[in-house]
Amino acid sequence: MRALQGVSLVGAVLLTGVSAGLYYGFAVAVMPGLRRAADRTFVEGMQRINAAILNGWFLLVFVGSLVLILAAGALRLWGGGGTGTLPWIAAAALLYLAVLVITMGFNVPLNDALDAGGLPRDPERLAELRERFEGAWNRWNAVRTVCNTAAFGCLAWALVRHGNGS
Repeated sequence: MRALQGVSLVGAVLLTGVSAGLYYGFAVAVMPGLRRAADRTFVEGMQRINAAILNGWFLLVFVGSLVLILAAGALRLWGGGGTGTLPWIAAAALLYLAVLVITMGFNVPLNDALDAGGLPRDPERLAELRERFEGAWNRWNAVRTVCNTAAFGCLAWALVRHGNGS
């Protein structure tokens, strides 16, 4: 049972770390790069990114993180062993749930609105479309990046505690 607990915890750490890295990459590279682009390039680039990210690999990380966090917690709770890791796993679960709520409640609706706006020929319409999207999306991405990174940290610490027999 201890090995299964460890495997689920390692998986949760890995997938949560990948998702934290993805959001961090957007925060420090993708969005700053697009910030320098013209409105048409920005809107079209984000529309293409939004379409490309909807794939099985992203879904595996996005949903798989929570599944493995919950599995690690359940195995720890009901599988015996010390409970020293349980508070850290629970904190990670809450933080990762916040990531899901932020993504589905804020970032995805902003993505959908940007996509629904199409790629207008009118420069003023393009600028308006970008203006409604960019600032809000970046703010919510920053919040989910912090939450996801904190969840990753909690899981990493739980893994250390698991290795120490806690």
